[in-house]
Amino acid sequence: MSLQVEPSGQACGARVTGLDLSQAMTAEQVAEIRALWLEHKVLAFAEQTLDDDGLEAFTRLMGGFGEDPFFAPIAGRRNIAAILREADETSPLFAENWHSDWSFLERPPAGTCLLAIDIPPVGGDTLFADQGAAFAALPEDRKEHLRSLTAIHSAKLAYAPDGTYGDKDKGRSMAIRPGESARETRTHPLVQQHPETAEECLFSTLGYIVGIEGMDEAEAIPFLAELAAWQSREEFVYRHHWEPDMLVMWDNRAVLHKATGGYEGYRRELHRTTIAAHPG
Repeated sequence: MSLQVEPSGQACGARVTGLDLSQAMTAEQVAEIRALWLEHKVLAFAEQTLDDDGLEAFTRLMGGFGEDPFFAPIAGRRNIAAILREADETSPLFAENWHSDWSFLERPPAGTCLLAIDIPPVGGDTLFADQGAAFAALPEDRKEHLRSLTAIHSAKLAYAPDGTYGDKDKGRSMAIRPGESARETRTHPLVQQHPETAEECLFSTLGYIVGIEGMDEAEAIPFLAELAAWQSREEFVYRHHWEPDMLVMWDNRAVLHKATGGYEGYRRELHRTTIAAHPG
């Protein structure tokens, strides 16, 4: 296929053109896209004409649908959620803290897809932080220490009834469904070897990580805050600028991401699917 790949020139990310994702793809094309995704960690497919059927079909080709707790799907769909903010909305920005999607699940998703539906003329960039680069830049003794740690993950700070998106969160257009299940905890190694590339990456960050096994909370939270500052240093970050008719997919095992604002008075909508955890 005649696709063109333009690396961002930043920590990660690439823009891909010359490929119509609404058309049927061969196994070779799918394999090439997956290889590019693993290499660049964030892919932005420009000039697409995808509808929701096409978004679902693409997600299936990339690994199938993962679990989406605490979001209600859009009408008529089981696996698409709307990341939506109306022009007059005044609630706090959604997902403005660094995170890896659903890291608190037993099997966190491999990736996420976002399809541009309504893009404001200003603002709304998405930031990505390369966690392979962040780990690689650490001194060896620090790496060894971090490899020995197990992180405790939970959605309670965000999605419990008393969390950020809980009962007190009013006037939000997104269909967020908080619940008591958000208080559950699961553990994952703080440093994980990527299941497909074998790259060592820091996995998730303060927020969805609520503690470290064997470490007092009074010690763990400052430790995690210091680490989070490192994980999001400017040299590890790619700033993605959205365009109409764009599909972005990223690797939750290798990057953190966060939303930014700056589009007050404008409506913004993207349709989101979650790519299932890699088998095995």
